[in-house]
Amino acid sequence: MENIATTNTAHQEWDLRWKTEEGRKAWSVPAKDVVEVLDLLKERGTKKVLDLGCGVGRHSILLAKSGFAVHALDGSDTGIAHLEDMCKAENININATCAEMTNLPYQDSYFDYILAWNVIYHGNLSVVKRVLSEVLRILKPGGIFQLTMLSKRNSEYNHGKCISLNTFVNDADISDKNHPHFYCSSSELMQLLMGFEIISSLDKQQVREGSYHWNIVAEKI
Repeated sequence: MENIATTNTAHQEWDLRWKTEEGRKAWSVPAKDVVEVLDLLKERGTKKVLDLGCGVGRHSILLAKSGFAVHALDGSDTGIAHLEDMCKAENININATCAEMTNLPYQDSYFDYILAWNVIYHGNLSVVKRVLSEVLRILKPGGIFQLTMLSKRNSEYNHGKCISLNTFVNDADISDKNHPHFYCSSSELMQLLMGFEIISSLDKQQVREGSYHWNIVAEKI
């Protein structure tokens, strides 16, 4: 089996980014796709939610203000500390935890909704499979899972050092993100999401030109 410990390292680099105001600024506004799923969550009577890979908490805050009972998890101590400071400043209750995404400290079938925005693909195939198995474990049957994955249409695919199947560490002149990134096609993505019924799937650019990501909303079978 491919080594999880040596590729699940992105949180170490993000921890450095979160230490500066400039590093946090680009990740302070909730993604439009997450805002748009709120109506579906409310229609389904969603209560307990997890922001997996919460960073500095932009989506955690959004979800809490929308009336959900929010848990937030990230591997970065700095990101979690910043989120806790924001919660105190705005008198918001969020259960924030620093832990790695490959070993989620929650009981089986606990959440109604799990968000993993730009997080699961930070590792090799073994990391991705391990995180998805953990998501399946802690999400209730019928629960909603919203995630992004890197598409093979992404302009950074097949650049840098290939360290594992479909997994690359980018060259410095291509990207400043020096940790592993896993990319997948539509057929590979569907194989990874066995155990889920796809509600919506779209391969589209994020902010940067060529930054194609799969945007998925799925339901646990």
